[in-house]
Amino acid sequence: MATVTLAKLPTIEPSIIIPTEPIGRLSVEHYHAMIQTGILTDDDPIELLEGWLVVKMSKNPPHRVTTRLLRQALERMIPTGWYVDSQEPITTLDSQPEPDVTVVRGDTLDYLDRHPNPQEVGLVVEVADATLQRDRSTKKRVYARADIAVYWLVNLVKQQIEVYTEPTQTGKQPDYRKHHIYQLTDTIPVVLDGVEVGRIAVHEVLPQKKAGV
Repeated sequence: MATVTLAKLPTIEPSIIIPTEPIGRLSVEHYHAMIQTGILTDDDPIELLEGWLVVKMSKNPPHRVTTRLLRQALERMIPTGWYVDSQEPITTLDSQPEPDVTVVRGDTLDYLDRHPNPQEVGLVVEVADATLQRDRSTKKRVYARADIAVYWLVNLVKQQIEVYTEPTQTGKQPDYRKHHIYQLTDTIPVVLDGVEVGRIAVHEVLPQKKAGV
């Protein structure tokens, strides 16, 4: 079975790749089958979002550093019964996103034969620079539709963290009712199952260049 290497696909003008005919979306089951049969591998930089195979962006150094700092900060305060994961899949009804950081119920050994589902996720975090528009639209919609209680969008462009809570399905598309922006001088409450388990200072997880560097 041939492997699809998306990273080597040629660059195509956006106007050319917009479909003009009806096309079908992949189900999560079809996506899993493509992985199990080797059509897609760990080397293919993609994730399934709302039935579409979406190419993941390359990560800049600030993205990598922020992701690591956030994971470390969360691991210091997460209570027993939860664990912190990074850039690993969660499975919803129509998507399989790979958030930069996830707080998951239970233990990683509980998921030997499947990925966590939304009911087992307390917090998802996306770190965004080049992916800011996608993370504010498609990713936010995916997480709201899955009824994930808390979504953090770490905005590297504006050096702030956007926190979305109270997912709702009542509008034209899934969204979050509440949205709060935390600046570098703020601290963010970490809430799991409606209970605050700690706070993170924004400046501690958003990397700042040292003077003279």
